[in-house]
Amino acid sequence: MSGKIVRATFFQRDPVTCARELIGCELSWDRCAGIIVETEAYHSVGDEACHCFIRPSARAFVERNRPGAGYIYFNYGVHWMLNVLVKGKENGFVLIRAVEPTRGIALMRKRRGVHDLHRLCSGPGKLTQAFAITGRHHEMDLCRDEKHCFRSADQPVGVIADQRIGIQRSAHLPWRFTLRGSAHVSRKVRSSRA
Repeated sequence: MSGKIVRATFFQRDPVTCARELIGCELSWDRCAGIIVETEAYHSVGDEACHCFIRPSARAFVERNRPGAGYIYFNYGVHWMLNVLVKGKENGFVLIRAVEPTRGIALMRKRRGVHDLHRLCSGPGKLTQAFAITGRHHEMDLCRDEKHCFRSADQPVGVIADQRIGIQRSAHLPWRFTLRGSAHVSRKVRSSRA
């Protein structure tokens, strides 16, 4: 197990800082856990790729929830996506894109029907399937419950900033963050910018 639960104060800053600093933290979810190796930041204002830009329901979610709440949605009718709400200097979300599995690996393999450790959670839809994260967890406070939380990193890690992927609008922004050298990311890193 990693360090202490990441509390709501962590998410009372801005999405870019939070996305960068979640790299190396642990996602702990029931019987499964993994080290976060890839995230993306989304700003609620001025970021055309953020749900808040086009969805009134996303703006309402931001208004009624506390920082650290889970924003979980069904993407293109195919995959659940795990995001965490950031409310502070700037509001927005951090998308958890990939983790390196560390606990509950046999269960993850069963849920995914995949044996290769590197492919278990190497993408946001793979991750939610492996961890059994669905819409029933939407609006859950991820800063209080030991069973559904983020835990602080044991030690500092190398982080690379890159352009976000899988989007068309505001795709040029370097708001994708990955753990340097990780084989568990969803897609190879294009940049080497620290």
